[in-house]
Parts: sequence; C-alpha cells; structure tokens
Amino acid sequence: MAKIVVTGAGIAGLTTAMLLARDGHEVTVLERDPESPPDPTTSWESWIRRGVNQFRMLHFFQPRFREIADAELPALTKAMDVAGALRFNPMSGIPVDITGGHQDGDERFEALTGRRPVIESVLARLAESTPGIEIRRGVAVAGLLTGTPTAPGVPHVTGVRTDSGENIDADLVVDTTGRRSSLPAWLEGVGATKPVEELEDSGFVYYGRHFRSQDGSTPPPIGGLLQDYGTVSMLTLPADNGTWGIGVIASGKDSAVRGLRDVDRWTAAVQSCPLVAHWLDGEPLDDEVAIMAKIEDRHRTFTVDGRPVATGVVAVADSWACTNPSLGRGATIGLMHALALRDLLKTAALDDPSKFAVAWDEVTQATVEPWYRSTLSYDRSRLADIEAGIRGETYVGDAEWNRTRALMHAIMESPECLRGFISVVTVLRLPEEIFADPAVAAKVASVGDSWRDVPSMGPTREQLLALVG
Repeated sequence: MAKIVVTGAGIAGLTTAMLLARDGHEVTVLERDPESPPDPTTSWESWIRRGVNQFRMLHFFQPRFREIADAELPALTKAMDVAGALRFNPMSGIPVDITGGHQDGDERFEALTGRRPVIESVLARLAESTPGIEIRRGVAVAGLLTGTPTAPGVPHVTGVRTDSGENIDADLVVDTTGRRSSLPAWLEGVGATKPVEELEDSGFVYYGRHFRSQDGSTPPPIGGLLQDYGTVSMLTLPADNGTWGIGVIASGKDSAVRGLRDVDRWTAAVQSCPLVAHWLDGEPLDDEVAIMAKIEDRHRTFTVDGRPVATGVVAVADSWACTNPSLGRGATIGLMHALALRDLLKTAALDDPSKFAVAWDEVTQATVEPWYRSTLSYDRSRLADIEAGIRGETYVGDAEWNRTRALMHAIMESPECLRGFISVVTVLRLPEEIFADPAVAAKVASVGDSWRDVPSMGPTREQLLALVG
C-alpha cells in the first residue's frame, strides 16, 4: 500500500483521506488553517476557517453524496445523523397527482445535508479517529519535492516541503486545497510544464443569510430549491438542526441590485417572491448579509498532448475544476472524484508513474468532467439570461438551454420528466441520459417554447429595483 500526502483538510480532503485509508493506504493530511474542529454543536458559532472563503455561505450535500457515503463511508452518514443533519427527499412534498405515486428508486433522491461548518466538523472528527490517517493542522505546503524522473522532461514528485522547511516523503501527493489551490505554482517551482487552465469570473454574486426555527423544523419547499426570477435567482437550502439558508443570486455586473447588501432590502426582495417568502419565518443566525463574489470558473488539465506535466501528484475536486456553486454540486463531485482515485489505485500501480498520471486523466474525463461541463454550460446560459433581462431583452439561448427549460416546465405534467429533472439536479444522472428516454424526449418536444409563456411568480425588474435600488 502507498504512503500518500493529502494537502487540504476540507470536505474533499477529508473524504479522500478516509476512502484511501480504508483501503489500507497510509495518509497524512496537511492543513494550512491551525484551528482544530470544535464539536458540531458549536461549530457554526466558533469555527473560523480563513482558508475557505465560502465556509459560512449556503451549502447543500446532494443525494449522490449521501449515496456514495452510505456505500463507502457508512460511519460518516451515521455521524451526520447523530449531529442533526437533515434527511430530505424532494419527492416527499410533491402531490401524488404529479409524481404518479411512489416508485422504486425514489429513495435515491434522499439527501443528508447540513451547514458546512457542522458537516466538516463531523468529517474532521471522524477522520481523526480513522486508522491510517494523520491530520496535521497549521502546516502549509511551500512546494513539492522531486526525485529521479520516470519520463524525459517530466518531473517526478516524491513529497512536499512545508513552510517550516520540513520535507515529507510520499508515493503520491493529492492536492485538495480547493479554489485557492497553489498547485500550478508548486509545479512551476519544480520545472514542470504549466497545466492547461481555463479561467474566468463566473459572473455571479451571492447575498445570503441563515435562519433557525424554534421547533427544529425547516420550511416546506414550494417549487424547487433554486428558483429563477428574471434578473435574480432565489436559493433556499434546508440544513441541520432546524436551520436553513436563503441566498439571492445576481450578476456581479448588476450594480443596481447591490442594495441587497442591506438586511432590510434583502428581506424585501425575498418577501416579494410568494413561493419563497415563508422561508423568512425563523430566527436569523447572522446580523448581516453574507456576500460572496468574484467566484471563479476554473478547469485544469494536467496531461498535455498525451504527456503528464508531472508524475507523483494529482488534483482532486476543486483543485482540478470548480464552478459557480448555485447548483450545490461541489462537495458531491468532489466525493465522486475521490472515489474514482481510490478505485484507480486498486488497479493502476504507482510504480509506473507516467502510466498512472495518464490513467488518472482518463478517469477524470470519464467520471467528473461531464458534470463540470454540464454545470458550466447551464451557468453560462443563466448568466446570459440575467444580463439580457437587465437590458430589457429576452434571452433566446441555445438548444441545450431551451431543452432544459422545457424539461423544467414539463415536470408538472409528466412523472417521467419530474424524476428525470430531479435526477439531474441531485447529480444522479447526466442530462443526456435523461433526454435519451423516449417518454421524456417526447414530452419536452411537445412543450417546445411554451415555457416562455408561464408568468413569473416574482417581481418584475422594475419592482425589484424599487425594493433594493
């Protein structure tokens, strides 16, 4: 079994470490932030994670995350239950005349979710007690160590150097430091070819708050958890222990709605959407509106022209690719990626580093790349839709956008479309798999562009600006 260094002790780093350690690997996790995780009951109030800018923003752990954890990390789902994580199935609140009644497989739609600090503290405590894992907090990686190359012109990584000058050897370095990953700089420091990077501002800005009920319940969803209202979207995410988050998502270029920074104007905007307003019925957990902007869409390719830029090191989850988080897929895609690495290590030996690096690129392309591309495509279209609305225009969109919106419209009339749509939202099936179903394709085709005729249940652009401008 291998000696592995994982950089970063966030959700992806900890789940990666646990999957690898359960397979017999010796795993050392290095985390820059020095604070130890508190008890889950106090984590929201007391835990500061300076290295994670979205730590206290809205989070959701999709059913695919729960499904993988149930199968591969059953102690995790048990610990999440004990900590008060919420089991939530969107099918349970939908009338029978729309669902067609319960069907086998509907249980797959159940999520087990909570606020990021609570779930990460559960993960951290469980990882610390997992045999084969050592977690060292307050240890930052300064660079990579290299040994004899196994391919001409390709550096071979043999460990990491910390900011204190300590050298830590490894058979494999796994970077899970997330959106702020310095892996390209570390690779440049050892003379590696630069990975191919696609990078741009996602264009969205988030204005969010959290609430708690007095009786431990969460508001019943009316419609989807993410709802579009012209030039803004409303995100309502149930969480642990009777808490939930509400987010208003806008274009970062829309200066006219920056009044959403103000609590009263933010509240007025949420109240103006009748399908969402009841989510305000709780005790606020924060005095101000939390804001997250300048969110990057970024993708890195570490194999160029069939050759790895380096061997002995791989990127997982957001260190590999990250997008606008409004669809709530980040943690789930990260766990899928970690599971793919665990499985590759079962079949591909590290004693042929070049072959392993190429195989990892192929596995990444097959398992998580389609989800990244699908998410990016939807986000780009939604942003264009928002910006057209700001200009007073109607966004036409491409065939994929119109097909997706038609599917969303058809869910009220077709149980097949309903389950297909939820399968995509919950990261269980890709859109192309859903549209390959003849019943779904026929219904979507019959809907056509009629989805554009459905009146909005929220404010017009003029009404929104009157509330927040």
